[in-house]
Amino acid sequence: MAVKIRLARKGRKRKAYYHIVVADSRAPRDGRFIEKLGTYNPLTNPATIDLDFDGTLNWLLKGAQPTDTCRAILSYKGIMMKKHLLEGVKKGAFGEEEAEKRFQAWITEKEAKIEKKVAGLEKSQEDLKTMRLEAEKKINEARTAELLKKRSDLAAEAAAASKAAKEESEKPADVEVEEAAPVEAVVADEVVAEEAAPVEEVVAEEAAPVEEVVAEEAAPVEPVADEVVAEEAAPVEEEPEAEKTETKE
Repeated sequence: MAVKIRLARKGRKRKAYYHIVVADSRAPRDGRFIEKLGTYNPLTNPATIDLDFDGTLNWLLKGAQPTDTCRAILSYKGIMMKKHLLEGVKKGAFGEEEAEKRFQAWITEKEAKIEKKVAGLEKSQEDLKTMRLEAEKKINEARTAELLKKRSDLAAEAAAASKAAKEESEKPADVEVEEAAPVEAVVADEVVAEEAAPVEEVVAEEAAPVEEVVAEEAAPVEPVADEVVAEEAAPVEEEPEAEKTETKE
């Protein structure tokens, strides 16, 4: 029977975490398993791994084969490094003390890398938080400036409106006086025009009859004078002729 060290999925959709188990290779992924070795949560940064170091190492030494993901997890935790050193001791390449010394040096270096990574992540998060705060601060300052500008514009408009209303309230007295004079002048001109027109018309009306009367009176006077003159002139001329006839006789 082939034994594998693999992951068994747990959790809900998009919130999955995994159990690290020893199971038969023929069993379903989330089915029966022989032993649970630990848990793996990839949602955190760095990933959270809780693993039984000695139990997992024992299964590796017995011949259990990890999957690719489990091999990466075991290598991250140093189990694969420990197995490699123990195999070197069995072959006689170096002793157990040297193997333990090398393993502790590797663990120290690995922990330093992990701490450095965690510090870098924390710093990046702090920098990101600072950048967001600065961006929000700039946005708030821009909004505040815009609001102040709007308020100042509204205040200026209100002041202008109140000033215009005040000027309009003070202006009517002078306007009435200034406008009253032209009205009176216009009324006076109209009255004079109305009075002057009848006078001219009356004068014209009166003048016309006078001329007609004069014409009517003058017309008969001239013929009468001519007739009178003729009547008076005729006998004067005839008398000398009579006298002449008489003298001739």
